[in-house]
Amino acid sequence: MRPGPQMRLQACHARLQPPRAGPAAVVPTVAAAAMLALMTFPAIAQDGAAPGMPDASDPQGALEQPAMPAGLEQGGLEQGDRPAAFPDPLPGTGAASEDGEREVAFEADTIEYDSTGDTILVEGNVVLRSEDQSVRADRVTWDRASGQILATGNVRLVDEDGNQLFTDRLELTDDLRAGAMQNLLLAFRAGGRLAAVEGRRLESGDIALSRAAYSACPVTDEEGCPRDPSWRITAERVVYDADTRSVRFRGAWLELFGRRILPLPRLSLRADGTANSGFLVPNLAFTESNGLEMSGSYYWRIAENRDATLSAYLFSGAAPMVSGQYRALKDRGAYQVTGYLTHGKRLDLGPLGLAEEQAGIRGYLFANGRWQFDPNWSLTASARIASDRTFLRRYDISQEDRLRSMVELERIDEDSYLSIAGWATQLLLVQRPQGQVPLALPVIDYRRRLADPLLGGTVELQANTLALTRREGQNTQRAFAKGKWNWRRITTLGQELTVTALARGDVYHTDNVLRTPTAFYRGEDGWHTRAHALGAVDLKWPLLGPLLGGTQVLTPRVQLVASPPVENLAIPNEDARAFDLEDSNLFSLNRFPGYDRIEDGVRFTYGVDWLVNRPGWRISANVGQSYRLSEEPALFPDGTGLTEEWSDFVGRSEVRFRDFVRVTHRFRLDKDSLDVRRNEIDAAIGTDRTYLEVGYLRLNRNIDIGIEDLQDREELRAAGRLAFARYWSVFGSAVVNLTDEDEDPRFTSSGFEPLRTRLGFAYSDDCLEFGLTWRRDYVDIADAQRGNSFRLFFSLRNLGFR
Repeated sequence: MRPGPQMRLQACHARLQPPRAGPAAVVPTVAAAAMLALMTFPAIAQDGAAPGMPDASDPQGALEQPAMPAGLEQGGLEQGDRPAAFPDPLPGTGAASEDGEREVAFEADTIEYDSTGDTILVEGNVVLRSEDQSVRADRVTWDRASGQILATGNVRLVDEDGNQLFTDRLELTDDLRAGAMQNLLLAFRAGGRLAAVEGRRLESGDIALSRAAYSACPVTDEEGCPRDPSWRITAERVVYDADTRSVRFRGAWLELFGRRILPLPRLSLRADGTANSGFLVPNLAFTESNGLEMSGSYYWRIAENRDATLSAYLFSGAAPMVSGQYRALKDRGAYQVTGYLTHGKRLDLGPLGLAEEQAGIRGYLFANGRWQFDPNWSLTASARIASDRTFLRRYDISQEDRLRSMVELERIDEDSYLSIAGWATQLLLVQRPQGQVPLALPVIDYRRRLADPLLGGTVELQANTLALTRREGQNTQRAFAKGKWNWRRITTLGQELTVTALARGDVYHTDNVLRTPTAFYRGEDGWHTRAHALGAVDLKWPLLGPLLGGTQVLTPRVQLVASPPVENLAIPNEDARAFDLEDSNLFSLNRFPGYDRIEDGVRFTYGVDWLVNRPGWRISANVGQSYRLSEEPALFPDGTGLTEEWSDFVGRSEVRFRDFVRVTHRFRLDKDSLDVRRNEIDAAIGTDRTYLEVGYLRLNRNIDIGIEDLQDREELRAAGRLAFARYWSVFGSAVVNLTDEDEDPRFTSSGFEPLRTRLGFAYSDDCLEFGLTWRRDYVDIADAQRGNSFRLFFSLRNLGFR
C-alpha cells in the first residue's frame, strides 16, 4: 500500500529537526563533554582532514543521491506518491536560448492559463527543468509578468551540483533560482543535511537559514525508517555559500544524543564533503612512562591537493612534544612527510642491554611516496628514521623493533620486470650493534618471460645483483644469471604433468667474514663462483567425487628433483637463514629461502591434498614428506626437518564455515617419534561486531642455540569483541610468551609471561565513535617502562572531528 498524498514522513519516530524556539537545555554528556570542552573550535576539520587517520565513512556514498530524510517537526514535508529516495535527475531539457537566457521546460498533469493576470497554473506531478536543475512539486504558479514562480506541496529542487532541497513552499525566479522557502530540508550530495524553519536567498546569491540543524549522519535506519542522528549542530542562523560550497554557522552548538554539550563559535564546514581547515578533538591518555598526556591538532587545508596537520603534546612526566604532517597529491603521484620532535632524557639500549642515561633531542621522521611516470615505470620511496631505539615505544607511536627505509624504481610490462632498489634498516628494540646491519644498495633484479617455440613451454630469464655493506661487519657482493624452462600438460587421464629445467651461474665477493658472529653464515673471504643445474618432474592427479551432499577433490602429488653437488659453504649466507620445513615449501625446487643457499642432490617428494566443498562449508587438508637419495648429511641445520634422508611430516588443515568460522592448523611431526616440532593454530569465530580470535605457536625443533635466527618459541595470542545493545561493545586482547628454559636456555621465565594485554569498551554507530582503552605492558625496555596505559578516544564520523 502506497502512502496517500497527505501522509507525513513520521512512520517511525525519529527525524532530523530544526531547533525549537525558546530556551535550550544545556546538559553535559559525560565522556564527550570532558574531551570537547578542552578546546574552542573556530572551524571543524572534515572528512579526510586528519592525515594519518582513517577517513570518516559515508554510509550514503559520496557518489549517490542521498535518501530523502524524514519530515520536519510541526508542519513537515508531505509525502505524496513519490518514493522516499529519488534517482539522479534527468539531463536538463531546458537549454539556453539564442539570446543567452535560460529556458525552462516543464511537464504536469494539468495546466491552466489566466490571460488576465498572465499567470500559468500547473498541477499534479509537476516537473520543471533548466539545464542541470530540476524542480518537482504538487502545484506551481508562474507569474510571467514578474517572473516569479511559486512551488507548493512536496517541493524538491535539485541544483547543478546534485544537492537536493525539500520544502513545503518555495519561491523561484524564472531561471529556477531559489528564493524564500519555509520548513525546508537541504540534502547535500556528499551526504550532509540542513533542516531549517525558514530560508531566503540573499542578494549575493547565498541562502540564509533561520533556526537550523545540520548533521552528516544517516537519518534513516536499515529499514528506511527515520531515526535521530547521534550528533547534530544547531544554530540560530546558517548561511550556505553555493559558490564556495561552504556552510557558515552563527550561535552554533554541538549536540550529542539530543543534548547540547559544546558551543562552536564561528563554525564553518564544507557542504561538498571535502576537507576543511580547523581544530581536531583533543586526545587524552595516561602512560606509565610519560604520565598524563593531552594532545591537540590543527588541520590546515592548504589547497585542493595539499594539506598539513600540526599537533602538540603535553605530558605530566615528560617534556612537551610537537609533530607535523604534510601531504600532497600530484599529477604523477603522492607523498607525505611526518615528523615528531621533543627534548628529554632517555635510557638507551647498549650492545649488551645495559642502559645509560642520556639527554638531548629526540624525534622521528617518516616520509613515503609513490610516483607513476607512465603505464610501465614507477618509483616508490620510504624513509623512516628515529633518534634513538626507544623513542617510538615510549611515546606509543609504534611497537616495531626495526625501521626500514627503501627506494625502488620499477618497470613492469606483460613479459618483463625490472627493479632497481636500495634498502636500509635501523634497529630499535633488538640488542645488536647497528654497525652489523647491512645497507643493501643497489639491489637490481631483471626478469623476462619468453614463449618456447619448439616444445610449447615457457622460458623465464633472470639477472640479479646485490651489494651489502656494513660499517662494522662483513661485506658481500653478489651477481647471478638464471634461466628456467617449464613445460606443462594435462594427460588423457586428467593428470597435470610439469617438467622443469634450470641453470644458474653465480659470482660472489666477500670480506671481513670473521666479523659475522655465526660461523655457519660466514662463507670465505675473496671471490667465489658457483654453477647450478636442476631438473624436475612434478605430477598431480586430481580425483573428483561426491561427499555428504557436496564434492570432494583428492589430489595425490609426486615430485622428483635432481641436481649435482653444489659448493655452498664458501658462499656467505645473507638471505637464506630463517628456515623451517612446512607445507608451503615442501614441493619447492629449492627449500632454502633466498638465493645464497642451494639444495642439491636427488630427492623424491610425495603428498596428498584433500578438498571438500559443501553449501557454506569448505574443508581442506594436505600432508607430505620427502626422501633424499643420499646418506650424506644435508646442509640444513639440525632440527629443521630436512637433515637426514627422510624428512619430517608436514601438513596443513583448514575449516571454513561461511564468514563465521575459520580455523587453520599447521604442523610438523618428527619422522621417527612423531613428536610435534611445529604446532600453529589460528582460529576465528564470529562476525565483524562480535568475534573471538585465538592464535597459538610452538616451535620445538631442538636447534643449536648458536643458530641465532632459528630459536624455539611458544606463544599464545587472543583477541575478541562482544557487541551488545546494538552500538556498544567490549573488546580485549593479550599476548603471552609461553617459552621456558627447556625450549630456550636463555629464558628464565616459568613458561607463562604476559607481554601485553588490552581491554576497553566502545560505542560505535554510523557517525559517532567513542570509548576507553586500558593496556598493560609487562616488559621494561630502557625508558619505555612497563605498566598501565589509558587512552580515551572520540570521533565524529562524516565530519572529521577526529
